[in-house]
Amino acid sequence: MHKILLAATAALCLGAASASAANVVETAQAAGSFKTLIAAAQAAGLADALATTKNITVFAPTDEAFAKLPAGTVETLLKPENKDKLVAILTYHVLPRELESKQMLAGPFHVRTLKAKPDRTLTISKSAGGVTVDNAKVVKADIMTDNGVIHVIDTVLIPSK
Repeated sequence: MHKILLAATAALCLGAASASAANVVETAQAAGSFKTLIAAAQAAGLADALATTKNITVFAPTDEAFAKLPAGTVETLLKPENKDKLVAILTYHVLPRELESKQMLAGPFHVRTLKAKPDRTLTISKSAGGVTVDNAKVVKADIMTDNGVIHVIDTVLIPSK
């Protein structure tokens, strides 16, 4: 009887742990290298959507990637009057489906992002040298969350329009 109780308790604990896995936003916050991305998502009003939307892929630029932008760019984008532009940039980093690295084709292929038209397609290239998304290199792939997958990139993706 004691063994059955222990097994049931262990099963409940394991089930609870998997049920409380971190979402995209919580995972990014815990990593500590996405403070600018989180601040931008909050300023754009997208943090809740990133936390609750199921089956998404986020190409997440690090704080270092944001630091490579011209001086003052981030501060300008975070202003309320630039919210539409910020939303366009951030949604350009998100796919409406999960895309793990094992699903990526060799060579270049195109994927549609959540950004509104125009210029809402990213080009992904997979080769022996790694994966690139437009002009960004994937530096860490397949960080699984309870609502999607994160691929860490070294450059902020800026749509042409």
